[in-house]
Amino acid sequence: MENGNAVSEASIKVMVDSFYAEVRKDEVLGPVFEHALHGQWDAHMPRMYAFWSTVLLGSGSFQGNVYGKHMALPGITKEHFVRWLALFKDTVNRLWAPEAAQEAMLVADRIAGSLQYGFFGKRLA
Repeated sequence: MENGNAVSEASIKVMVDSFYAEVRKDEVLGPVFEHALHGQWDAHMPRMYAFWSTVLLGSGSFQGNVYGKHMALPGITKEHFVRWLALFKDTVNRLWAPEAAQEAMLVADRIAGSLQYGFFGKRLA
């Protein structure tokens, strides 16, 4: 990260690119994302940059219905959440200073919890 502990638009882009490179290779998550995106990764990535910029920096650059889009995905299980959180944690811990990584993990954990309640009526992972 360019200035130690601060999350920036540039560090978010690096994190998102690194994270989704791992997602695409993952045997559990890769097929789900590929099915949902139909190979349209180039169009999807700017939305992910905007999403994480909005939740981590308060930029307000993301407009969309995250909950609704994810609720429409078929076949989601607890293992999808376990893998998503593990890959996310590995990515931010590898790329960011501990304080920044911890803050991002808290946000990711809240997002995962909210989606789990939507899918399963309770938190599983």
